[in-house]
Amino acid sequence: MRTLLRGTLALLLPAALAAQAPPRQTDADAYTRYELLAPGSAKFRIIYEVTATTPGATHYYNPIRTGSVATDESVIDRATGRPLPFEEVGAAEARAGGVRSGDSTQRYIKVTLPRPVPGDGGEGRILILKTYEDATSYFTRGDTIVFSRPLGIKRNAVVLPTGYELVSSNYPAQVLQEADGRVGISFWNATPAEAPVLVRAVPLRRAIGGGTSAVAARLGERAHQDREIVYFLQQPETHAFDLHHDYTESRPGTSTYLNIVRAGSSVSGPSARNLDTGELLAWVVLKGDAITRAGLDVSNVTPATEVVVFRFPPVKPGESLRLRMFETYTDSVRYRLVGDELVWDRAFGRPANSVVLPIGWVLTNSSIPAVVSTRDDGRVQLDFINPRPDEIQVLITARRR
Repeated sequence: MRTLLRGTLALLLPAALAAQAPPRQTDADAYTRYELLAPGSAKFRIIYEVTATTPGATHYYNPIRTGSVATDESVIDRATGRPLPFEEVGAAEARAGGVRSGDSTQRYIKVTLPRPVPGDGGEGRILILKTYEDATSYFTRGDTIVFSRPLGIKRNAVVLPTGYELVSSNYPAQVLQEADGRVGISFWNATPAEAPVLVRAVPLRRAIGGGTSAVAARLGERAHQDREIVYFLQQPETHAFDLHHDYTESRPGTSTYLNIVRAGSSVSGPSARNLDTGELLAWVVLKGDAITRAGLDVSNVTPATEVVVFRFPPVKPGESLRLRMFETYTDSVRYRLVGDELVWDRAFGRPANSVVLPIGWVLTNSSIPAVVSTRDDGRVQLDFINPRPDEIQVLITARRR
């Protein structure tokens, strides 16, 4: 009897421990900016944007890289611009808070979030500021400065010190001059591996100045853009697809988002929510003359022009909102059934786009490279990352199982 009881307890104990374990810490939308400080100092300023996504989480744990000495730390709530409390803790406390790591020596910045992360896709957006001293990552060789560091975060920028010019960068990147004259190297790593970044720069022989470029309208840091869209395809006979579109609004005074319906498409069932708080937003669909009468900033309005207007409280200086809009579209030109083949043929302008096939369909073609996965419900998902500031023409085909 005792043997049987011990065996039963042995079977139940792992399940009981699993039930007591905290939810795994998850995050998204990470972006890191490395500002290289004085040559020879081995110091660089880190500006790290990250979003906590574990529903109900009240804390976020940011690892301090082993070998780096962190100073001048602070944390800011990106929704309000206000400072957040934090402390440095060890691996045991981080694991108790949901971090899954086997390194017992790892140290973490434990951030107290301003509010629990809302459920159903809510977010807790924070900004972590710190200065690292790391002579293995940032050093000099003669008059050349070198930044050599494997970067696991997918969106990054490295900014050279004032008075330095870029002479080599091993990772494909945008080169963008700051208003103060410093040169930035920005990239989006679309691979599943770390990016082994190696940047070299030398002193300028003479100052070249900064300010606004004559072609500024064509310049923008793609890696820092955080617009995301997911298309959930209904059965192709309907030509319909649901979508949700996320974006951050930070322009003071802005209180609306205008979604101009693409020509050839029709829209239904819109809704929206503030991902920072979980609150629902008001919306209205306007068409033709109603757009002009509302005084909306929409050009070339015709009787067929249709706009979904989402409304929210005006953004205050220093604050921002993370918004998610839901809509259902019908588009018989870009989403259709040709014979027995599903065809999706649509241009994507945003950097991050995902397409989820309907239930019961097998992926057969994708014209643009994508990361392919299968969701829990069996549907196939394609994730497209476009690090370039242009559109990609995505052509997908699928056949019934």
